[in-house]
Amino acid sequence: MSAKTHPPKGDRALVTGANGFVGAAVCRHLAARGWSLRGSTRNETAALPQGVERIVTGSIDAGTDWSAGVAGVDAVVHCAARVHVLAESAPDPLATFRKTNVDAAAALARQAVALGVRRVVLVSSIGAAVAENQAETANPYQKSKREAETALAEILRGTETSLVVLRPPLIYGPGAPGNIRRLESLIAKGLHLPLAGIDNRRSLLYIGNLTSAVEAALRVAEAPASPLALSDGRDLSTPELVRHIAQAKGRSPRLLPFPVGLLKTLARLLGREAAVTALTSSLTIDNEPIRKALGWCPPFSVDEGLKASFATSAEA
Repeated sequence: MSAKTHPPKGDRALVTGANGFVGAAVCRHLAARGWSLRGSTRNETAALPQGVERIVTGSIDAGTDWSAGVAGVDAVVHCAARVHVLAESAPDPLATFRKTNVDAAAALARQAVALGVRRVVLVSSIGAAVAENQAETANPYQKSKREAETALAEILRGTETSLVVLRPPLIYGPGAPGNIRRLESLIAKGLHLPLAGIDNRRSLLYIGNLTSAVEAALRVAEAPASPLALSDGRDLSTPELVRHIAQAKGRSPRLLPFPVGLLKTLARLLGREAAVTALTSSLTIDNEPIRKALGWCPPFSVDEGLKASFATSAEA
């Protein structure tokens, strides 16, 4: 049975982090479907999608005043976050992540309740599931995302403001930052990559599938009680991903066999352990819970998402 939905006409939402890769995509998707949007940014100069009303917050933390963005909206989509940092320089990384990812989100939730917001959608991370189930191996980012989920659930419990938590895996799309951009760059340069020996399975999420899920989370009549993981619906190994990206870019995949154990050892010596772990480990997601909860299925296949993201024409 498909989930009940609210009619779209007249909906108004705040999207936090609206100038970021995810936030901007969410804004474009919702605006195209008739939503009236405000978007929070840290400063006046950050680019926003057309038609989005800017709300400037500065750096966000427990003391952030979100009221200018929250007042009068039906919903909040919280995308703003401190994400993975490859060269971490903070003396206490967990405290730094908590300041942005937990404290600022909690302040937003409290103000959403006070100002009568109907729903909050938190764009979390599949890393929160790692912190939930394997706390001893979770990194500071993953711990902060799980703590944010817990904090918002506690604040919104028993109020008129409902919560939907989405846990995406690695998100890709045109202009996506992070590890997938670095991988794309290496492939585009025609470099030989020592990844042929990796035998893993990874769930990915195309940005167009994520924005579709955000809309489903905003419209579902009854908010699910638990966080919802989501993916494109077909898992790839790292060598398969390289081949897909290379094909989309009109390149030949240049994969070399190399012992995975030695690759991990070299990564530790070079301070690249996190990046290599992401390339060699497995992480798979079942879409059945989100289908049941939101009536959502990914509108784009893996092949469609990768072609749209990495085709040579997309570089222009």
